[in-house]
Amino acid sequence: MHVPDGFINAPVSAVAGVVAAGAVAVSLRGARRELDERTAPLAGLVAAFIFAVQMLNFPVAAGTSGHLLGGALAAILVGPYTGVLCIAVVLLMQGILFADGGLTALGVNITVMGVVTVVVAYALFRGLTGVLPRTRRSTTAAAFVAALVSVPAAAVAFTALYAIGGTTDVPLGKVLTAMVGVHVLIGIGEAAITALTVGAVLAVRPDLVHGAQGLAAPLKLRVDGALVDAPAAPAAPATEPEPAPAARGRSTRGVWATGLVAALLLAGFVSYYASASPDGLEKVAADKGIDENVKEHGAADSPLADYGVKDISDARLSGGLAGVIGVGVTVAVGSGVFWAVHRRRRPEPVAGALGSD
Repeated sequence: MHVPDGFINAPVSAVAGVVAAGAVAVSLRGARRELDERTAPLAGLVAAFIFAVQMLNFPVAAGTSGHLLGGALAAILVGPYTGVLCIAVVLLMQGILFADGGLTALGVNITVMGVVTVVVAYALFRGLTGVLPRTRRSTTAAAFVAALVSVPAAAVAFTALYAIGGTTDVPLGKVLTAMVGVHVLIGIGEAAITALTVGAVLAVRPDLVHGAQGLAAPLKLRVDGALVDAPAAPAAPATEPEPAPAARGRSTRGVWATGLVAALLLAGFVSYYASASPDGLEKVAADKGIDENVKEHGAADSPLADYGVKDISDARLSGGLAGVIGVGVTVAVGSGVFWAVHRRRRPEPVAGALGSD
């Protein structure tokens, strides 16, 4: 659903850019509460993984494909504020390096693919996990539903922006019906990918899933022959979240290495077999005439434009190498951003340090 330049007029694109910038600013502050030494590098990995999976277009109907948006997955794994930043990093790398998604439409894309999907998915996920049993199975099911709903929600958001600032005269009802219809189908694929990924991480390291906090059963102590709940540990300050005691000494290197290898394989090898059909927005735009005023991408001359390496004629090698470069750059930029955000977190004042004579 990468919106190119020319679909939405300049004034509305500018307003969307302001909204996106505001959301990123809020998320930079909020992410300080979500990130710690363990999760900051993992957030960069989540961004790289989403980049890789977005290269894997899957068929959803005759002549139409879809790909992961990733907002739900990012929000559930690393938190909603960090999730918005993950999608923003991915979209920025795609726009600058790969000419995917317009540069003047970057604010539109961050708003639609990042902010809307994260807010809708995480709100629904939290609502479902609040009423369902706190088990891995129900958490995975909640992730499935949240991801499924987030995709047509993004389609509705795009249609709303098109209604205000569309550059072509196409009946709004036709755009809405076509966009929601195809993106419900894409949402099924999004939901399956999200649920499989969340379920896989839950199976090995539930302590690393932001949306699964408190999933583990409380520690029981035997007192006078009866099992009672162990006393709760002192609450960590809001600015210094602590991992669960059982997870404090566990390294994240294995998870990070496994995730990076998976992302590299998906982008560098599996992406060659992805569907070549236009995605949902491209198909609707071509069928309804929304793309009449589309503009050439500002980064069309990039050596990595269209996910291929310039001057390499072998399609498999060119696409695979571009995918590997994309994963590498995204994980490097993302990890750097999230580590910097974590390091800017304000330390809690030491007790007794203030107010002393």
